[in-house]
Amino acid sequence: MSDYDSLHVTREDGVGRLRLDAPRFNSLDSDTVEELLHAVTELSEDEAVRCLALTGTDGAFCTGADLSQFEGDAGDAPAIRRLASGLHDAVLQLHQAPKPVVVGLNGVAAGGGFGLALTGDVVVMSEDARLEYAYRRIGLTGDGGSTFALPRLVGLRKAREIALLDEPVGPEAAVSMGLATESVPAEAFEQRFHEVASDLASGPTAALGATRQLLAESFDRGLGDAMAAETDAIARATHTEDYARGHAAFFGDEEPEFTGR
Repeated sequence: MSDYDSLHVTREDGVGRLRLDAPRFNSLDSDTVEELLHAVTELSEDEAVRCLALTGTDGAFCTGADLSQFEGDAGDAPAIRRLASGLHDAVLQLHQAPKPVVVGLNGVAAGGGFGLALTGDVVVMSEDARLEYAYRRIGLTGDGGSTFALPRLVGLRKAREIALLDEPVGPEAAVSMGLATESVPAEAFEQRFHEVASDLASGPTAALGATRQLLAESFDRGLGDAMAAETDAIARATHTEDYARGHAAFFGDEEPEFTGR
């Protein structure tokens, strides 16, 4: 595993953990975005890693772009374009990962961090955390896939409210709207985040990865195409070792021990 300056990356019990650790509340500059893309790609391709788990450090998940690197005028356009493009490559890699993704919101997720937060299949949110769209306050639009994911999660009307009014979304509201899966007390956050990631990593992760893709791609398919994709995916899944183990356990007395293969 490579060494990083703005990330802590570990692999344990099938979980590839990425913990943002950058200056200014885990804000994003080009180096951090490049490291994130590299780490996500590396873990996605590692067959020993069966679940990706993304969180932050020091009371912040990610506060978006490091604005100190910009001048606040049209001359920033090339740098912002490069930064957004790099972030989008990382977000796309998270969406396309062939294994489950868990996001742990340990603190504020704003701007580009808002988009990163929405990449999780399961999102565990500390009661100390909050989501902020944040672009309105600096006169910008949105990136990190936020304008794509947000209306799909909460509906167009609610998405417009969140983006245009830009009011912070706390844990209870985030769970109610579907932006987060569950909210936990701050003192229980790390344990619960670890439990969810470990649970997914111990499952039939090849099938789980295919399922997450079927769900994501369903928005671009009609019913007939969606069911054709389901037929192909479920037939391919019969070739996995996990299917053999699951089938045998169904007629036995013990829980299956899945391998992700």
